Amino acid sequence: MKEKVAVAMSSTCPGLYCGRVLVNGSVEGECGVCPRGERANLQKFCERCTGSPDLYDWLYLGFMAMLPLVMHWFFIEWYSGKKSSSALLQHITAMLECSVSAVVTLLVTEPVGMLNIRSCKVQMLSDWYTMLYNPSPDYVNTLHCTQEAVYPLYTIVLIYYAFCLVLMMLLRPLLVKKIACGLGKSDRFKSIYAALYFFPILTVLQAVGGGLLYYAFPYIVLVLSLVTLAVYMSASEIQTFKHLVAKKKHLIILFSHWLLHAYGIISISRLDELKQDLPLLALVPGPALFYIATAKFTEPSRILSEGGNGH
Repeated sequence: MKEKVAVAMSSTCPGLYCGRVLVNGSVEGECGVCPRGERANLQKFCERCTGSPDLYDWLYLGFMAMLPLVMHWFFIEWYSGKKSSSALLQHITAMLECSVSAVVTLLVTEPVGMLNIRSCKVQMLSDWYTMLYNPSPDYVNTLHCTQEAVYPLYTIVLIYYAFCLVLMMLLRPLLVKKIACGLGKSDRFKSIYAALYFFPILTVLQAVGGGLLYYAFPYIVLVLSLVTLAVYMSASEIQTFKHLVAKKKHLIILFSHWLLHAYGIISISRLDELKQDLPLLALVPGPALFYIATAKFTEPSRILSEGGNGH
């Protein structure tokens, strides 16, 4: 019985991701998992991925690379205090850590020593979760063909997070100890402690939800950037253009959100047709302008006073 199963498994390649290895044009071995950097083609032969990531793939990688940087900035700002002069230098250091990590990650990914990478084209959501599609030809024995069908989009993010964590542990404690004199001893390293929590969370998020994030990240960027901009402008009591330009910090945060708006719009449109897609970028300032134009009508004190006068 086992011999018949082996023959069946060698004569056909069941499942979506099982294939045979080709060596010098000849088939070797039975159906199974393809080597890393290869995936099964329509003929069920393991074929080396020689393509390059398209614009959407790079935008996805950019989104995943931005997550730890944004988290760093948030917790640095949160724990530095309003009077701390060390926040700016810590922000710059965090950006340097993430930038160097991104460059090193690209250099160690095939082709090694170059900033471009080769990749397998993402065809469908199941490409991210090949472990769920191991076939059972005889309904008893499972043929394990788990592989990185989206090579290297799955593992390159995890490698990047590892480099970010290592560089942070090497650079940030020394920097914080030198410059964060305005903070108490217990508060100096809280932004670093926070990173020790959110890096495992980001790693699990990529490992479990990488495929879902790949398809959903443009909408996540757009929605979150709109919500956070509205929350910030409300918390800072920005109701007029005069309030907006009163501080450089307001303008920096506004332009940062505009960049995120544009990033989300480009990710959704993918710039397939430039004549139709580029004009969409004119919508970027829209939410901020709409907020300022309507803020005076939604002022709580005004609503309460008008309600009192009505009675």
